[in-house]
Amino acid sequence: MLLNYLKGFLVKKRVKNNLLAERTVPNSNKIKTVGLLVDENYFSDKNELINQIVSNGILKEDIQVLVYKNRASKNKDCEYPVFTPNNLNWKAEINNEAVNDFVNQEFDLLISYYDVEKALLLLVTHHSKADFKVGFSSIDKRLNDLMITINAENHKVFVHELFRYLKILNKI
Repeated sequence: MLLNYLKGFLVKKRVKNNLLAERTVPNSNKIKTVGLLVDENYFSDKNELINQIVSNGILKEDIQVLVYKNRASKNKDCEYPVFTPNNLNWKAEINNEAVNDFVNQEFDLLISYYDVEKALLLLVTHHSKADFKVGFSSIDKRLNDLMITINAENHKVFVHELFRYLKILNKI
Protein backbone atom coordinates (compact mmCIF):
# COMPACT_ATOMS: atom_id res chain seq x y z
CA MET A 1 0.00 0.00 0.00
CA LEU A 2 2.77 2.42 0.91
CA LEU A 3 4.67 1.47 -2.24
CA ASN A 4 1.60 2.14 -4.41
CA TYR A 5 1.17 5.54 -2.75
CA LEU A 6 4.83 6.35 -3.34
CA LYS A 7 4.65 5.19 -6.96
CA GLY A 8 1.55 7.35 -7.51
CA PHE A 9 3.23 10.36 -5.93
CA LEU A 10 6.33 10.00 -8.11
CA VAL A 11 4.28 9.57 -11.29
CA LYS A 12 2.14 12.64 -10.47
CA LYS A 13 5.30 14.64 -9.92
CA ARG A 14 6.74 13.47 -13.25
CA VAL A 15 3.53 14.31 -15.13
CA LYS A 16 3.30 17.77 -13.56
CA ASN A 17 6.92 18.46 -14.44
CA ASN A 18 6.22 17.38 -18.02
CA LEU A 19 3.27 19.77 -18.14
CA LEU A 20 5.75 22.63 -17.86
CA ALA A 21 7.07 21.66 -21.29
CA GLU A 22 5.45 23.00 -24.43
CA ARG A 23 1.81 22.25 -25.13
CA THR A 24 0.39 22.04 -28.62
CA VAL A 25 -2.34 24.45 -29.67
CA PRO A 26 -5.62 22.70 -30.46
CA ASN A 27 -6.65 22.79 -34.11
CA SER A 28 -9.98 24.06 -35.39
CA ASN A 29 -11.22 20.77 -36.87
CA LYS A 30 -14.76 19.60 -36.23
CA ILE A 31 -15.35 16.91 -33.59
CA LYS A 32 -16.00 13.48 -35.10
CA THR A 33 -14.19 10.99 -32.84
CA VAL A 34 -14.34 11.06 -29.06
CA GLY A 35 -12.20 9.33 -26.45
CA LEU A 36 -13.83 8.95 -23.04
CA LEU A 37 -11.61 8.30 -20.02
CA VAL A 38 -13.74 7.42 -16.98
CA ASP A 39 -12.83 6.79 -13.34
CA GLU A 40 -15.35 4.12 -12.39
CA ASN A 41 -14.57 4.47 -8.69
CA TYR A 42 -16.43 7.80 -8.56
CA PHE A 43 -18.73 7.51 -11.57
CA SER A 44 -20.31 4.28 -12.75
CA ASP A 45 -23.00 5.58 -15.13
CA LYS A 46 -20.87 5.22 -18.29
CA ASN A 47 -23.72 4.17 -20.56
CA GLU A 48 -25.88 7.13 -19.55
CA LEU A 49 -22.95 9.47 -20.21
CA ILE A 50 -22.40 7.90 -23.64
CA ASN A 51 -26.13 8.24 -24.44
CA GLN A 52 -25.94 11.95 -23.54
CA ILE A 53 -23.00 12.41 -25.91
CA VAL A 54 -24.78 10.48 -28.67
CA SER A 55 -27.90 12.64 -28.23
CA ASN A 56 -25.74 15.67 -29.07
CA GLY A 57 -24.80 14.37 -32.51
CA ILE A 58 -21.75 12.13 -32.01
CA LEU A 59 -22.11 8.61 -33.41
CA LYS A 60 -21.84 5.81 -30.86
CA GLU A 61 -19.29 3.94 -32.99
CA ASP A 62 -17.07 7.05 -32.93
CA ILE A 63 -16.82 6.97 -29.12
CA GLN A 64 -14.06 4.90 -27.57
CA VAL A 65 -14.19 4.33 -23.81
CA LEU A 66 -11.41 3.47 -21.36
CA VAL A 67 -12.30 2.71 -17.73
CA TYR A 68 -10.07 3.08 -14.67
CA LYS A 69 -10.66 0.98 -11.53
CA ASN A 70 -8.70 0.91 -8.28
CA ARG A 71 -8.75 -2.88 -8.27
CA ALA A 72 -9.21 -5.49 -10.95
CA SER A 73 -12.43 -7.43 -10.53
CA LYS A 74 -12.55 -11.19 -10.88
CA ASN A 75 -15.31 -11.15 -13.47
CA LYS A 76 -13.79 -9.97 -16.72
CA ASP A 77 -17.10 -9.41 -18.51
CA CYS A 78 -16.78 -5.63 -18.73
CA GLU A 79 -17.86 -4.15 -22.05
CA TYR A 80 -15.06 -1.56 -22.10
CA PRO A 81 -11.29 -1.92 -21.63
CA VAL A 82 -10.30 -1.56 -17.97
CA PHE A 83 -6.98 -0.61 -16.43
CA THR A 84 -5.76 -0.51 -12.84
CA PRO A 85 -2.77 0.86 -10.91
CA ASN A 86 -1.09 -2.51 -11.48
CA ASN A 87 -0.64 -1.48 -15.13
CA LEU A 88 1.85 1.22 -14.13
CA ASN A 89 5.52 0.59 -13.50
CA TRP A 90 8.05 2.67 -11.56
CA LYS A 91 9.29 4.39 -14.73
CA ALA A 92 5.81 5.89 -15.29
CA GLU A 93 5.21 3.56 -18.22
CA ILE A 94 1.91 1.79 -18.85
CA ASN A 95 2.08 -1.93 -19.57
CA ASN A 96 -1.46 -2.46 -20.85
CA GLU A 97 -2.07 -2.86 -24.59
CA ALA A 98 -5.59 -1.36 -24.50
CA VAL A 99 -4.36 1.75 -22.68
CA ASN A 100 -1.45 2.22 -25.07
CA ASP A 101 -3.81 1.90 -28.05
CA PHE A 102 -6.16 4.45 -26.48
CA VAL A 103 -3.31 6.90 -25.82
CA ASN A 104 -1.94 6.59 -29.35
CA GLN A 105 -5.33 7.04 -31.04
CA GLU A 106 -5.77 10.53 -32.48
CA PHE A 107 -9.17 11.61 -31.19
CA ASP A 108 -10.76 14.92 -32.10
CA LEU A 109 -11.95 15.21 -28.48
CA LEU A 110 -10.79 13.56 -25.26
CA ILE A 111 -13.18 13.77 -22.32
CA SER A 112 -11.32 13.12 -19.07
CA TYR A 113 -14.29 12.27 -16.88
CA TYR A 114 -12.68 12.24 -13.44
CA ASP A 115 -12.52 14.92 -10.79
CA VAL A 116 -9.96 13.39 -8.44
CA GLU A 117 -6.30 13.49 -9.46
CA LYS A 118 -4.86 9.99 -9.76
CA ALA A 119 -1.44 9.36 -11.23
CA LEU A 120 -2.49 6.89 -13.90
CA LEU A 121 -5.42 9.00 -15.11
CA LEU A 122 -3.21 12.09 -15.33
CA LEU A 123 -0.61 10.10 -17.25
CA VAL A 124 -3.14 8.80 -19.79
CA THR A 125 -4.63 12.26 -20.31
CA HIS A 126 -1.22 13.88 -20.65
CA HIS A 127 0.11 11.37 -23.18
CA SER A 128 -3.08 11.21 -25.23
CA LYS A 129 -2.74 12.36 -28.83
CA ALA A 130 -6.20 13.96 -28.81
CA ASP A 131 -6.54 17.34 -30.52
CA PHE A 132 -8.82 18.87 -27.89
CA LYS A 133 -8.97 17.79 -24.24
CA VAL A 134 -11.83 18.51 -21.86
CA GLY A 135 -12.02 17.80 -18.15
CA PHE A 136 -13.02 19.06 -14.75
CA SER A 137 -11.63 22.25 -13.24
CA SER A 138 -10.53 20.37 -10.10
CA ILE A 139 -7.75 18.75 -12.16
CA ASP A 140 -4.49 20.50 -13.05
CA LYS A 141 -5.34 23.42 -15.37
CA ARG A 142 -2.42 22.70 -17.71
CA LEU A 143 -3.73 19.26 -18.61
CA ASN A 144 -6.91 20.17 -20.50
CA ASP A 145 -7.86 22.75 -23.12
CA LEU A 146 -11.33 23.30 -21.65
CA MET A 147 -12.27 22.86 -18.00
CA ILE A 148 -15.82 22.67 -16.69
CA THR A 149 -16.58 23.50 -13.07
CA ILE A 150 -19.04 20.87 -11.83
CA ASN A 151 -18.87 17.55 -9.99
CA ALA A 152 -18.80 14.19 -11.76
CA GLU A 153 -22.26 13.10 -10.62
CA ASN A 154 -23.94 15.76 -12.79
CA HIS A 155 -23.14 14.18 -16.15
CA LYS A 156 -26.18 15.71 -17.89
CA VAL A 157 -25.10 19.24 -16.97
CA PHE A 158 -21.49 18.43 -17.88
CA VAL A 159 -22.44 17.22 -21.37
CA HIS A 160 -24.83 20.15 -21.88
CA GLU A 161 -22.11 22.67 -20.96
CA LEU A 162 -19.51 20.81 -23.02
CA PHE A 163 -21.55 20.92 -26.20
CA ARG A 164 -22.58 24.51 -25.54
CA TYR A 165 -18.92 25.52 -25.48
CA LEU A 166 -18.06 23.32 -28.46
CA LYS A 167 -20.73 25.15 -30.48
CA ILE A 168 -19.29 28.50 -29.42
CA LEU A 169 -15.81 27.33 -30.49
CA ASN A 170 -17.21 26.02 -33.83
CA LYS A 171 -16.03 22.50 -33.03
CA ILE A 172 -19.38 20.88 -33.90
